[in-house]
Amino acid sequence: MRTIGLLGGMSWESTETYYRVINETVARALGGLHSARCLMSSVDFAEIEPLQSAGEWGELARILTEEARSLARAGADFLVICTNTIHKLAPEIERGAGIPLLHIASAAADELRRAGIRRAGVLGTRFTLRERFYTDVLRAGGVEPLLPDEAEIPELDRIIFDELCRGAVLPESREKYLKAIEGFAARGAGAVLLGCTELGLLLGGAEAALPLFDSAVIHARRAAELAMEG
Repeated sequence: MRTIGLLGGMSWESTETYYRVINETVARALGGLHSARCLMSSVDFAEIEPLQSAGEWGELARILTEEARSLARAGADFLVICTNTIHKLAPEIERGAGIPLLHIASAAADELRRAGIRRAGVLGTRFTLRERFYTDVLRAGGVEPLLPDEAEIPELDRIIFDELCRGAVLPESREKYLKAIEGFAARGAGAVLLGCTELGLLLGGAEAALPLFDSAVIHARRAAELAMEG
């Protein structure tokens, strides 16, 4: 079994999902007492988020590349960044670490395509929704992304950082996301990709207008499968 290098802590709530799903997937496949071989570097999100907001992506790349190198030196065979937004820096981190990186949007596109979904709504942070580093990967994987109305994005982003990343799951915020999903359904989406790893905390089990694909769960399962292929 190959060793997974997890770059987490952004936020720790969603990183916990990765650890659980990876080990559940391995245990289900191999049985008995099997669990995944993995290493984790969990950063302090209070140091990361202000750099995101300030647009200090070069400094973030420096910090996170060093964390990724530490995982490679410790024996990780490939990297998993346990957050969608930081995939803006995926090429730099992969180059700096010197080991392969499993891209979350590529894994999500594969899962959507296997389900017969060619057009999907995408929910996530303002960075993921307004920039092309994520949606371009989805398009390359054969999925056309639909984005929320621009007027919705600030509130959807605020809920992620001010509530979900602090462990707060509020019914009124769930309703705002469900309304955005209804908008995707009206525009012809076949499903919705939860393109923020915290959104499963808010929408898991919710009755939505469209099928929901959780990027964190998809990414974690694919990481476990890739490890077992070794």
